[in-house]
Amino acid sequence: MNIIRKRMNLHEILEIRNLTDSTFIIRFEKNGLEFTAGQHVCVGPPNGIHTREYSIYSAVSDPYIEILVKEVQNGLITPVLKKLKVGDSVVVEEPVGYFGLNGGEKLNKKFLFIATGTGISPFHSMVKSHPELDYKIVHGVRSHIEGYERDEYDKLRYTLCSSRDTSGDYIGRLTNYLQELQIDTDSEVYLCGNCNMIHDAYDILENKGIPNERIHAEVYF
Repeated sequence: MNIIRKRMNLHEILEIRNLTDSTFIIRFEKNGLEFTAGQHVCVGPPNGIHTREYSIYSAVSDPYIEILVKEVQNGLITPVLKKLKVGDSVVVEEPVGYFGLNGGEKLNKKFLFIATGTGISPFHSMVKSHPELDYKIVHGVRSHIEGYERDEYDKLRYTLCSSRDTSGDYIGRLTNYLQELQIDTDSEVYLCGNCNMIHDAYDILENKGIPNERIHAEVYF
């Protein structure tokens, strides 16, 4: 049975954490998969023909892999994943991607991580994989309930920007906060989230004097 599961890239679900009505974390077997913080995996239901890319949420050293999933109504993948239970399996492909920290220099740099919604995933992996990082996270959401597991981060390093309620650290859009934020021009800046935010943030960062080579982006659709 284990040989069959391995050949089919099946990984047993070990835990499911529901964060909101539509957002949840799936923890599944690692099965020997190795990755670097910031990479993603394609995951899908065991009997389907479709998979979807998900940034890895868990730390490199964890004995499992986690992904953060937001259900998309009428989607091909997420409604099926939401119905799965502990003990079920998911199809998982090899980790890929180049959205990661820059090698051994990471200890000597400042990092600004900018995310919207579930775009926080790769930054959670980076922070948990490298607790020595000098980082700041700016997380843009509509409501404070989308500040997924925010207690996982140093409170002094995490800013939640909520645009539709008054419970965030900053009340308003993430891009408005960025315009007010003083950013060290030596920082390595990572953007992950919807394309509109990334486009607007790029302009703001360039106007603040951040060199283009220090800006790294991963677009979520």
